[in-house]
Amino acid sequence: MLAPRLPFQVLLHVLFEHAVGYALLALKEVEEISLLLPQVEECVLSLGKFHNIVRLVAFCPFASSQVALENANAVSEGIVHEDLRLFLETHLPSKKKKVLLGVGDPKIGAAIQEELGYNCQTGGVIAEILRGIRLHFHNLVKGLTDLSACKAQLGLGHSYSRAKVKFNVNRVDNMIIQSISLLDQLDKDINTFSMRVREWYGYHFPELVKIVNDNATYCRLAQFIGNRKELNEDKLEKLEELTMDGAKAKAILDASRSSMGMDISAIDLINIESFSSRVVSLSEYRQSLHTYLRSKMSQVAPSLSALIGEAVGARLIAHAGSLTNLAKYPASTVQILGAEKALFRALKTRGNTPKYGLIFHSTFIGRAAAKNKGRISRYLANKCSIASRIDCFSEVPTSVFGEKLREQVEERLSFYETGEIPRKNLDVMKEAMVQAEEAAVEIARKLEKQEKKRLKKEKKRLAAIALTALENSSSTPEECEVSGQEMGERPKKKKKQKPQEVPQENGMEDSSSSVLPKPKKKKSFSKEELVSSDLEETAVSTSFSKRKKSFPKEEPASDPEEAGNSRSVPKKKKKLSSKEEPVSSGPEEAASSKSSSSKKKKKFKKTPQD
Repeated sequence: MLAPRLPFQVLLHVLFEHAVGYALLALKEVEEISLLLPQVEECVLSLGKFHNIVRLVAFCPFASSQVALENANAVSEGIVHEDLRLFLETHLPSKKKKVLLGVGDPKIGAAIQEELGYNCQTGGVIAEILRGIRLHFHNLVKGLTDLSACKAQLGLGHSYSRAKVKFNVNRVDNMIIQSISLLDQLDKDINTFSMRVREWYGYHFPELVKIVNDNATYCRLAQFIGNRKELNEDKLEKLEELTMDGAKAKAILDASRSSMGMDISAIDLINIESFSSRVVSLSEYRQSLHTYLRSKMSQVAPSLSALIGEAVGARLIAHAGSLTNLAKYPASTVQILGAEKALFRALKTRGNTPKYGLIFHSTFIGRAAAKNKGRISRYLANKCSIASRIDCFSEVPTSVFGEKLREQVEERLSFYETGEIPRKNLDVMKEAMVQAEEAAVEIARKLEKQEKKRLKKEKKRLAAIALTALENSSSTPEECEVSGQEMGERPKKKKKQKPQEVPQENGMEDSSSSVLPKPKKKKSFSKEELVSSDLEETAVSTSFSKRKKSFPKEEPASDPEEAGNSRSVPKKKKKLSSKEEPVSSGPEEAASSKSSSSKKKKKFKKTPQD
């Protein structure tokens, strides 16, 4: 009889990716993986029980935070990194059929199975095991603490988020949302304040309300005119500048002369003028804000602004929350965006749903006939969704697609009115692609020019800095020369005051003279021998004095050792002062010896006569 067939034992390994490195853990061998599920669920919370099921096979820490970020990006994209490949090939058994690898992400599991040939499993018991490993990981790896693991996770999370979210300052749509909200609020406030100025100044000059309709112009005129009785022909030119119309200026002047308004005091006029000046400043700020919004829309959403205008496009972005959210909306949602109340009221009462929302403010719907308003709004919403997606996901912002989409809407309007067949979307988009490439090249050239200009400015700035440094350095050498001359004079004075080397030589001579034996007593010589010896002594003394005068005085020591020696010289001077006296009195002895020899000669000359 044949022996009973043993069940096939499966060796389960689990790959765990952490911020500090890769970990490979092995579980006990079982016939079926599903049998592990109840055991794992029981012992996940207990470290001792979890150790009985799971053991750490290998741990490979990351070399640096940059390597950890690279591996995290590779795992998130489902790519097997070289570090992970080497780690698995080194520590997994060679018999791949008997190995089952549990991973948390199905994408990385499919990549490992395709490239390395290991069977991978996700979900079920693997998720429970990974939950337990994540809970007890700092206890499974030696030398790893819970605090260090949390710090590594936090650092990797920040770096991963920075790498994934490519933040471009020039493509921020939050500024558009705030700008359009402020613009709408300013419109309401300016209208309210202008009506207050009209009512207040209308007591004094009621005819001005009918002549001037624009709020900002009315406030400027109220600020300029003041008391209507003071308005004369001299101010007519200024009135023409404010109203931009000579007929209106003449009408204002005539109305001021025959006005039915009441008289007003000076203090009331001051208050009216101050309030109208505030309204004028608000209207000027509104104009500057509108200019800013246009420039911002041309950077963030050029195609959408070219299609339906900056104001309507900004309102769509603000209502959606962001340009990305608007790009995710279908065309049917874009069509009724801003008309939610009417939509839900129609759904509740089972009435007709609205045909348009915020896009009603575009010029296309107003130009269409009543029967075609719904059709053109649907077509316009379709083009708006396309334009928003192009603006959101294109790398180089360009208004070419928006202009082409606008042409298509114009052609569709003419088709509704005249029946002229518009161009196909495919042909229009081909033309747009060609023009977009040309526009991208032109934008690249402009960016290069801007970069060159920036580099030139930087070079000029550096040259200016270098020039100022040279001027400073050229001014400092003169000061250095002056100070150098002063410093040069000081050592000369020191040379005169402190002859350092000569006392040392004298001291050496004195010491050598002290070593010499004492002179013996002079014998009695004849007179001729005495005269010759005196002459020799005078010659020797004069030659010694000449040599002493011809000796050069040595410069003071510059080295610190010589300086130290020079400091120690005065002590020697004190000791050798008694010894230096004979040397310094050498010339005096010579002079005395000359005088004595001359006296002896005289005596010698006198003796033969005697």
